[in-house]
Amino acid sequence: MIQTFLQGFIKIHILHHAAEEPVYGLWIIEELAEHGYKLSPGTLYPLLHSLDKEGYLKQTEKLVEGKIRKYYSTTAKGRKVLAEVKPKIKELVEEVVFNR
Repeated sequence: MIQTFLQGFIKIHILHHAAEEPVYGLWIIEELAEHGYKLSPGTLYPLLHSLDKEGYLKQTEKLVEGKIRKYYSTTAKGRKVLAEVKPKIKELVEEVVFNR
């Protein structure tokens, strides 16, 4: 149940990091775990694929230690939505957390 509410935060978190530098699945899982999110690959990869399909992320492949690793970067569309949502997040945090 809580996962449903957190999914939007997870998407934003992914867009944020993918805007800074290309990221890959296991790194995202570990990064989100540091913030208390517990995602399995079975949850994360469909989310990444949907963000890619919707045009918010773009995927590139790189050979790493003999294996193909898929990296994700935020697209112009993803950066635009990230810029639009940041003020909304700030407003929400101020209201919900700080009662302003």
